[in-house]
Amino acid sequence: MKTGTLRQILLITDGCSNHGEDPAATAALAYQQGIAVNVIGILDHDETEESSGLQEVEDIALSGGGVSQLVYSEALSQTVQMVTKQAMNQTLQGFVNKELKQILGENHRLEDLDPEKRGEIIEVVEDLGETSDLEVVILVDTSASMHHKLHMVKEALIDLSISLNARIGKNRFAIYSFPGKRKSIQKVLDWTPKLESVSSVFPKITSGGITPTGPAIREAMYQFGKKSLLRSFRHGNESDIEETGF
Repeated sequence: MKTGTLRQILLITDGCSNHGEDPAATAALAYQQGIAVNVIGILDHDETEESSGLQEVEDIALSGGGVSQLVYSEALSQTVQMVTKQAMNQTLQGFVNKELKQILGENHRLEDLDPEKRGEIIEVVEDLGETSDLEVVILVDTSASMHHKLHMVKEALIDLSISLNARIGKNRFAIYSFPGKRKSIQKVLDWTPKLESVSSVFPKITSGGITPTGPAIREAMYQFGKKSLLRSFRHGNESDIEETGF
């Protein structure tokens, strides 16, 4: 069973967007293109999970077919790893459900199978999670309120790279911050299989300004297409990876 490359946007933010289009609508557009949008909302210690500004976190992930989680900054590293892996499994389960419908009919899902068969398919999903290629555009909110949290974001991304290096499938990451100086987003780190080099670029990030989350998600979505186009050009229009969603 081949699923192609799993593609994710991982949005790390601490508040509500205040400029541009609706981020939930933009996340839905990304999802239609086979890109899951996952969101981690970072809480301040005087905030609770019921804070109105963080409702948007759940809305974006729901529209983007992804996973959302609210977390205090000290637990960010573990959460980034958990959300990334949960989103991989969720995407793969969606793919498996689609395959089952084609084989068994529209009314059949993974949950409808008997426990033994369901267990076998879950094992296949877990195996695919280890062997499928993974591409993640990490989108970091660098508005003013994120200033004192950026060092925790840096450490969390390094830990994410290390935790995923044990996978058989290839990992590729790109990091963008928002707002950018002239555009909605600004490149922090170009496509790379490892994030250890993030230590050298994060200290250069400045924080401040508005929070254009919707436009940032849209621009992040485009980065997958640019990468695919560049790779096709280098390989004589023969892409070396099947770019599919589920």
